Order: sequence, then structure tokens, then C-alpha cells
Amino acid sequence: MTETFLIRGARLQSGDTADLVVADGVIDEVGTGLARAGATVIDADGLIALPGLVDLHTHLREPGFEVFETVLTGSRAAAAGGFTTVFAMPNTSPVADTAGVVEQVLALGEDAGFAQVQPIGAVTVGQKGERLAELGAMASSRARVRVFSDDGSCVADPLIMRRALEYVKAFDGVIAQHAQDPRLTEGAQMNEGTVSAELGLAGWPAVAEESIIARDVLLAEHVGSRLHVCHLSTAGSVDIVRWAKKRGIAVTAEVTPHHLLLTEELVRGYDPRYKVNPPLRRDEDVHAVRAGLADGTIDIVATDHAPHPDEAKSCEWPAAANGMVGLESALRVVQQAVVDTGLLTWDDVARVMSTTPARIGRLESAGTPLEAGAPASLTLYDAEPVRPFTAGDLHGRSGNSPYLGRELPGQVRFTLYRGTPTVFDGVVLDAPGERA
Repeated sequence: MTETFLIRGARLQSGDTADLVVADGVIDEVGTGLARAGATVIDADGLIALPGLVDLHTHLREPGFEVFETVLTGSRAAAAGGFTTVFAMPNTSPVADTAGVVEQVLALGEDAGFAQVQPIGAVTVGQKGERLAELGAMASSRARVRVFSDDGSCVADPLIMRRALEYVKAFDGVIAQHAQDPRLTEGAQMNEGTVSAELGLAGWPAVAEESIIARDVLLAEHVGSRLHVCHLSTAGSVDIVRWAKKRGIAVTAEVTPHHLLLTEELVRGYDPRYKVNPPLRRDEDVHAVRAGLADGTIDIVATDHAPHPDEAKSCEWPAAANGMVGLESALRVVQQAVVDTGLLTWDDVARVMSTTPARIGRLESAGTPLEAGAPASLTLYDAEPVRPFTAGDLHGRSGNSPYLGRELPGQVRFTLYRGTPTVFDGVVLDAPGERA
């Protein structure tokens, strides 16, 4: 039996204030003036209560790349950021393209206990884009995979993409596409434009993303299947997704926190922390994706948490790996980029960072409203403090955050995963439920 908690005076994302009683892993009661004998009291005065955050795009690296991250360390980093569910990308070794590998990832998450770890299956064998992986076997496995992606490798062959979209219809799956035409981005180092020309770096043109999205929404319409666009990053991509939704195509899209806040101007210092794929874009693109998130064109925020060892980032720009860690900073960056600027409310944040990603991934146990009878997966967040993001805020194995030293608002004060604390009064626990 889990510990019972009485959360007093929490501000729900709707703006109302309420008490919550958490018992036996569920929210037992919601109201005002509540009491519960023997409960541990959490003073949540001034704290925002959100459903446990759900990340549809996380790299946990295990199996095969445990020096970068493990399911344990990555899910602990997720808890630090207020996440109680993460979808694990398949670019592991071996690739998560069989029922056996996805079930291994699921089991590792269950053993860690910091968050629900839901595997994403590869679309093609070895993510090589040549033939379909065991989609049906992964879907019917204990992991019950519903999201399939070749992650950093675009499914470039239109026939393979069509066949994948057709196949997943049988079990209401979704293909999550990394939209990058490989022929248009050979040797690319940053966003193509004036800054890349000035720096002498090979450019990654916006059309390489937009052309794949345009093709894939038409394929999804043709076969009547679900498409999800990973880490959308350009103004043109927003326009294409907006057009597709008006047409009634079953497309959803995500944006990363870093594409909501950071621009290509940061590349001028050649700091590899800012090297990412898709690359940081123009200021105009940042404003466009913010607007797209605000008007519902973009459905969710997903971190694309991509841990790397120091040697992969502490080198010259062309040799550096793409990617940033983002689980611990995501909610704070979202607050700065779209809440403090008035584009989203906290109710919107619950939608784009919890409810909707769970719905896209078909996880009924995640992203549930904070009401009686629901699983007690939630985060209590203090939006008031503003402080620098430091290495002490990182709880995974890698330190390749683009926010180190940057002033960010907010702090996750408590995270409860199915009624068990993983963060308690701002302290990330070494093991779920184990407090000093």
C-alpha cells in the first residue's frame, strides 16, 4: 500500500484552488477543506497542480548506449521535470524493431519506477528505410506499441511510408515522421540562410522539412491513416499542417521547447550545445511555431531529449553530435516562451504537455484529469521563482543542455507517479518514494 497524501490549497490549471487526497495510487478525493487521518500533508499554497506530464519524444539510449543514458537515469530526469510518462525512441542497439526489444524497454521502465516508459517501435528494420519492421508483433506484444518512428532517419521512400501508414490502421497506430529529405540535407550543419552563409556552414533548408510533411499528409489522406509530425520547426511547416487539418487529414504535430525559444543566432558562437536536428531556425520561425501551438495547429510539446557524452559535444562544431537534453528544463522553457508571453494558459499547458500526447500515443492511463478516481500521477509546480539553469538541475547521465547559465522561471516542487513521490519539496529522490 502506498503512502497517503493530503495536498492542501493547490491551484488547478483552471485557476480554482482545491485540496486533493491521494491514496492507494489514485486521487481519492478533490474538494475544499479536506482532511484525512494519518495522511502526509503537502502545503501546495501557490503551486499549480498539473496532470503528470507526458513526453512523446524521448531518447533513453538503452539498450546499447548506456554510457549516454539509461532507462533509469532518463526516467529520473523526466521526474525532475514533472513528467510521469515518456515514450522511448527506438534508436537503440539493437534497434527497437521487434517485440523482444520493446518488451525489454517496457520492463526496464517498470523496474526503475520513476515514470511509465512506453516504447516506440521502429518503422523499418534497423531504421534503414528498406523494409517494414514487425509492426504487428510489437503492437500485440506486452508493450502494446501504438507509435512507430524511424526517429532521426526519415522514412524517405514514399512507398515504404505508404505501406507503413496502411499497416498501422489495423490497430489504430500512428507513424511519427522525422521530416527531413536526406538529399536536400547532405552535410548540413545548421539552418540554411543568411547566418549559415556568413559562417560558412552547410545549410539545412526549411524546404527539406516542409516537402516531406506535404508528401506525408497527402499519403495519410490517401490511405486514411494517422500521421504525427515530429519536432516541426519552420513557418512553412506550420502552414502545411494547418492546411491539412482544415482538409480533415488525421495529422498531429509536435514542437520542442528549444524551437519555441532559441534561434539560429546562437550558432554564431560555434557552441555545439546549440547543434540539433532539425536545426535552430530563424526568429520568424520561432514566432510561427509559437502561434501554431497557441492556435492548435501544433498539438503538443515534446522534448526530443537527446543525451550525449561530453566528448560528443566538447569538440569542433562540424564533428559534434546533434541533440540536446531537455526533460528537466521543458516546463520552465514552455513557461518562459508561451505562458509568460500570454500565448497559453496553464490549462493549455496541461493539454499540450499531458492530455494530448497521451491521446496521440493511445495511453489511457496517462494524461488523465485531476479528478477523483484518476491515477495519482501529477506535478506541483511553482511558477514564481526565476533562477539560472545549472548543472545541478540535470539528473541524467549527460550535460548537453543549451540552457546552462540561462535564467528560466519556475520549479517543479513535487512529482507523484501513481501516488508515489519521485520529487518531494524540490528534491529529486534517489529511488521512488524514498525520502530522508
